[in-house]
Amino acid sequence: MTKTPEQIAYDKLQLRLIRRFRQASKQYGLLEDGDHILVAISGGKDSLMLTELLGKQSQIFKPSIRVTAVHISVENIGYQVDLEYLRSFCSAVNMPFVHKVTHYEELPPEHRNKNHCFLCSWYRRKALFDAAKELGCNKIALGHHRDDILQTLLMNMLFGGNISTMPPKLQMDKMPLQIIRPLCLIDEKDIAQYAALTGYQKQVKTCPFEYESTRAEAKEILETLSRRYRDAKDSLWAAMENIKTNYLPQSI
Repeated sequence: MTKTPEQIAYDKLQLRLIRRFRQASKQYGLLEDGDHILVAISGGKDSLMLTELLGKQSQIFKPSIRVTAVHISVENIGYQVDLEYLRSFCSAVNMPFVHKVTHYEELPPEHRNKNHCFLCSWYRRKALFDAAKELGCNKIALGHHRDDILQTLLMNMLFGGNISTMPPKLQMDKMPLQIIRPLCLIDEKDIAQYAALTGYQKQVKTCPFEYESTRAEAKEILETLSRRYRDAKDSLWAAMENIKTNYLPQSI
């Protein structure tokens, strides 16, 4: 049966996503035999894409991994997801689904000047760590894609005064747990296109603080650079792996 141009384009997109997912795993050592991975599923397109890819990967003999999806609800933040949809989505890729609830509390004094996004993320992350410990997971997979990582680089340089970002793999200092980002080589536009073509269901209500952070500004800057310079993202990524400290200012 002859495929339509739309089907051919879909197949090419799916192949590109899988290839970059596997490239990231190999290049940064993200998936290893015996891993029990907690995948954080928020209900957004990025976490759904990650859950689908990890679910399919877990059915492959090598590396031999187990994956459990965990959704964290912050009960006093006004966003909503369809939990039954998330549960059925995970079931379709043979993955257990766990739902945990936390809530937004006042932080210690040193963090009280942080914005809404930081505070919500702080509590969600803590709940994920607790869930990973309870489930016996050695890794937490987060759905940050290449654009997220490059935006964070720009945010830290422009607003934080340092050169750093969210790495593909991070070993936690105080616990035997790694954070991994298997979508790190995938562009957001490819995820958005795949989500639209596949029919991923959108969240019922998105975060009310979504556009209050400096990330929105960094996203606009990155998009402007990409429009003006076709290879801007490739060059920024390469620069992170090619830092020449001898040619940077050194305080004495």
